[in-house]
Amino acid sequence: MEAFCIAVALLGLMYFAYRGWSIILIAPMFAGIAALASSFGILPTYTELYMTRMAEYVKTYYPVFLFGAVFARLMEKGGLAASVAGKIVEVLGEKRAVLAVLFGCAVLTYGGLSVFVVAFVMYPFGAYVFRQADIPKRLLPAALWMGIFSFAMVSLPGTPQIQNIIPSSYFQTSTWAAPGIGLFASLLFLLIGWGWISHRARKLKAAGEGYGAHTEGRRHREPKIKIPWYWALVPLAMVIVINVILSNPFHWSWGYHWDPESLAVFEPLHLSLLAAKVGKISAIWSISVALILSSVAAAFIGRKRFQVMDGFLAPINYGALSSAAAALNVASGYAFGCVLTTLPGFAPVTDMLVGLAQSFGPLVSAVVTTNIMCGITGSASGGLTIALSALGDQWMQMALAQGIPLEVLHRIVAVASVGIDPVPHCGALVTLLAICGLTHNDSYYDIAVCMLLKFFVPYLCIVFYLVTHIA
Repeated sequence: MEAFCIAVALLGLMYFAYRGWSIILIAPMFAGIAALASSFGILPTYTELYMTRMAEYVKTYYPVFLFGAVFARLMEKGGLAASVAGKIVEVLGEKRAVLAVLFGCAVLTYGGLSVFVVAFVMYPFGAYVFRQADIPKRLLPAALWMGIFSFAMVSLPGTPQIQNIIPSSYFQTSTWAAPGIGLFASLLFLLIGWGWISHRARKLKAAGEGYGAHTEGRRHREPKIKIPWYWALVPLAMVIVINVILSNPFHWSWGYHWDPESLAVFEPLHLSLLAAKVGKISAIWSISVALILSSVAAAFIGRKRFQVMDGFLAPINYGALSSAAAALNVASGYAFGCVLTTLPGFAPVTDMLVGLAQSFGPLVSAVVTTNIMCGITGSASGGLTIALSALGDQWMQMALAQGIPLEVLHRIVAVASVGIDPVPHCGALVTLLAICGLTHNDSYYDIAVCMLLKFFVPYLCIVFYLVTHIA
């Protein structure tokens, strides 16, 4: 009966999320349904388990959402993001339309912009270059997805996206963990996206299908003040450079070193969520400082545009408010997953996954488990956090016992989080299709094919590491 309630809760969450219901509302409701047949009780599960896990997630990762959202809004409204995207599209041109979209998305994502902001910024440029090249518009969501939600988000060394930060809080690694594996995975993701979408474009054009009759809608009037692309790149570069100096992943003697005793002053306060070690949160500190300083630079570079618009305060406040909704969305999915994996009825699945680790090693178990959790939640960050909460300690102990660097485990887990994340009920996918003015029926086939192909990337990364021992 417990297993039945868990299945009903999971399917219910997937269905209602797909139908557009807020996960902030429905996640605790279905968590209660999952606990119906258990000894936990509905209300105790909600207040003590669900809310505690939700609070843990928000406490740890909210600074990244907050400062990242403010930075992204300043880059967007200051015209800096559009300047960079426009330059990339201009350089690569319509003959390399697919590559232009992939690179444009990747640069903005790697530069620290929120993935949703990148989607909004890149859509008009992608639509323009696809129309000029007469590539069917229904392929555009797949190109945007592969440019935003794959290599630039999880595998490029140092990427400041939350999916690359989450493993660092479990393994005390940095966002620059295992750069060799990260670059290998990035190449595979890029080839998959570029290869498949280009192939489909040629095939559809040969069959007589072009861009199609699509009305893009009017864009809001923008100030005529243009930001030179080279100045617009400065804040993006600052995020990467400041992050690498503060996180000091290569242990440079001149690099910054966080004080390992900086949390000792809080120990007498007996704070329930106090981090055990500075190493578990130093990556959060590093990227937070990088985003704050880069936001100041973005505001300064785009100051003339802000002066003729609403000023700095409106975009800053908007970014701060939107960050709360984004953090609560992900935290709700994470808390729901934690309830499921904690219930006694889920024990057989946990035992199976632990057995998989014992039989095939922690890396294979990490890939399988992370894919399952990301598929359940429809969220790379939510599924990744659930997987690490459930089995992260076991994987870490096995990896250390087998001589596998924790940096390798970090990178493999991060890459695995985007294996099957664009399931139909994925919130990011629904949002992306809405931005493009398309439906699942229009575009999901190509997204699904890319999903199937990139599912094998983390396994190829494991083979790459075992054969070359390059991390």
